[in-house]
Amino acid sequence: MSHTAEIIAVGTEILLGNIANTDAQMISQSLSDLGINVFWHTVVGDNPQRLRQALDIARRRADIILTTGGLGPTYDDLTKQTICASFGQKLVLHPDILEGIRAFYQAALHVPMPENNTQQAELPEGCTVFDNPVGTAPGCAFEADGVHVLMLPGPPHECETMLHRWVEPYLRALSSEVIVSHDIMTFGMGESSVDELLHQRMSRMVNPSLATYAKPVEVRLRATAKAASAEAAEAMLAPVVAEVRAALGDYVYGVDVKGLEEVCFQLLKERGLTLATAESCTGGRVAERITALPGVSSVYRGGVVSYWTSVKADVLGVPQDILDQYGAVSEPTARAMAEGARRITGADIAVSVTGVAGPDRDERGNPVGLVYIGLAAPEGTFCRRIEAGNRRRAQIQGLAANHALDVVRRYLTGLPIA
Repeated sequence: MSHTAEIIAVGTEILLGNIANTDAQMISQSLSDLGINVFWHTVVGDNPQRLRQALDIARRRADIILTTGGLGPTYDDLTKQTICASFGQKLVLHPDILEGIRAFYQAALHVPMPENNTQQAELPEGCTVFDNPVGTAPGCAFEADGVHVLMLPGPPHECETMLHRWVEPYLRALSSEVIVSHDIMTFGMGESSVDELLHQRMSRMVNPSLATYAKPVEVRLRATAKAASAEAAEAMLAPVVAEVRAALGDYVYGVDVKGLEEVCFQLLKERGLTLATAESCTGGRVAERITALPGVSSVYRGGVVSYWTSVKADVLGVPQDILDQYGAVSEPTARAMAEGARRITGADIAVSVTGVAGPDRDERGNPVGLVYIGLAAPEGTFCRRIEAGNRRRAQIQGLAANHALDVVRRYLTGLPIA
């Protein structure tokens, strides 16, 4: 049987934009893996009447309702009371839960439990209790009129712990199907070009399906299959992934990877090579993305953010005659920056970025969006020229960082760089 779910987040702070609704994203990802269709996300403030209205709508269109938030001890935490009234459930005190909350206060907080926390131990009669080992608000689940209602706490670390520990096993028992997805990551081809190339294939596909998602500087294709088992779904997806790889060629840089930096890290480890960076217009974005990866110190030597021309000359050793003749934004300077970073760090290869991120042309009249990527390696020094156009500054910086990582990836895999 196929199930449909709605996630209702309770909290005025979400509506006000004070916090992001990360719980819904996390739960949706989990339910997708379980083969449960999430068709609706709803956010409602801490208002019993509006929550009641949201529940009345949800129960007519979904057979699984998950709520987050409103399980605390304060006066406006009325999620349980409202849900129980809506579904005709009786709230009863669970003495064992109450003792657990008291023990949590003593052991974790070293203070007596405030008496208003007692209401957190009041749960629907006969419900399945979800213990909360990292907080005071237990969750729960019950079934009424063919609808499964699950209540989870709002704080993300509590919600995530309860989701994996209790909610997923509960829901897994309800679903007879699984959904498996693979993200095919591409760089260097725009979304419209990818769609044009694959449109006929995608329009004919139902299960498995294939869809494009444009990220700020790259394109992700998600292939998804629903089947009775994960093995069956994987068998359905294998030819789809292979077909996309064949169609897009070396624009595909990985499957189910977080970004180009992860691919570069793995390639550097496999080949036993080290990397250094020299950045100007990206302001250290390439280094930031690389150093965010655990264990990357085994392959990354270091980097220089040479924003001023004098730093390019004094630290990276870019010859002054190159800077005088060609300027800071030029192919010769990009090449010399990469060579300097490789020399001063002792890395096997080094990548450089210099360009005009905007909002105005540089002192030599170079247009916004003009970027040069240099790569110094034992075989020689290479360069890629980019004309990103008059985009926003942050977009140009992100695109330039991706190009730098793509140049590294292509060098490490023997692909053309320019």
